[in-house]
Amino acid sequence: MAVQKLPIAKAINESLRRALDTDPKVLVMGEDVGKLGGVFRVTDGLQKDFGEDRVIDTPLAESGIVGTAIGLALRGYRPVVEIQFDGFVFPAYDQIVTQLAKMHARALGKIKVPVVIRIPYGGGIGAVEHHSESPESLFAHVAGLKVVSPSNSSDAYWMLQQAIQSDDPVIYFEPKRRYWDKGEVDPDAIPGPLHKAATVREGTDATLVAYGPMVKTCLEAAAAAAEEGKSLEVVDLRTVSPLDFDTVQASVEKTGRLIVVHEAPTFFGSGAEIAARITERCFYHLEAPVLRVGGFHAPYPPARVEEDYLPGLDRVLDAVDRSLAY
Repeated sequence: MAVQKLPIAKAINESLRRALDTDPKVLVMGEDVGKLGGVFRVTDGLQKDFGEDRVIDTPLAESGIVGTAIGLALRGYRPVVEIQFDGFVFPAYDQIVTQLAKMHARALGKIKVPVVIRIPYGGGIGAVEHHSESPESLFAHVAGLKVVSPSNSSDAYWMLQQAIQSDDPVIYFEPKRRYWDKGEVDPDAIPGPLHKAATVREGTDATLVAYGPMVKTCLEAAAAAAEEGKSLEVVDLRTVSPLDFDTVQASVEKTGRLIVVHEAPTFFGSGAEIAARITERCFYHLEAPVLRVGGFHAPYPPARVEEDYLPGLDRVLDAVDRSLAY
């Protein structure tokens, strides 16, 4: 198949289509994923092509959706569940944390629960609360779950393939504000490891670490900084749990400075774990404290002020300036 330039949403659609076509045990489930094709049309056309037994419109009950997926996984299926919006996942949080995450360990490895839970997350689309949140650290904290978030079309396609093929439960966070950003997808490529970070821009003065929607922001910040003679390295984590600390450490040992960027609030966020671990690992290489840029520790605001809440170019560049000033 030829390399295609696809929006992230279409790359996910093509990845689901390939998984459904390749493995008859793969199912897609969720609210409005079938006839409607999802609220973002990410599953558009799948039910028409694979039928209502493979692409299943569920009741509006997230706990029931995930509970059903767990039962199907125990019977040998590989369900891919869609949670319509990030803030809707919490009715299923009990099922995910107390059942899905623990069953493999509870059974001493004798059973596997290969469930993928797709969650469109983050702000930037002018939506209200419960539609614009970034709860990834709540899942990354839970042993037994893998938590990933692609930032581009190629990763959206291949990371979903790898998540579906994994025997571990995977929480697959999709950056909805980037759904229509286009990038190249090679369906014949050989993907790298699912949980390996990627250095997407080389630099020497400071390291920016991000994942999901903030990778593009960090690349824009690096381009703006370059006009002022500052060389910023950008690392796309790709996976929040497990974290690829080795790649981050190698970058920080080169640049001496680290700024971690995510949409989620900085308080108890994933950036805090990265800052602590890199400080432990790279103490004698650091020329400045590790800084974090994120959302505020407050409920998600009304849409008209969300751009003031979300970390943007100015806040990232301000952190770079503060780091370089040490």
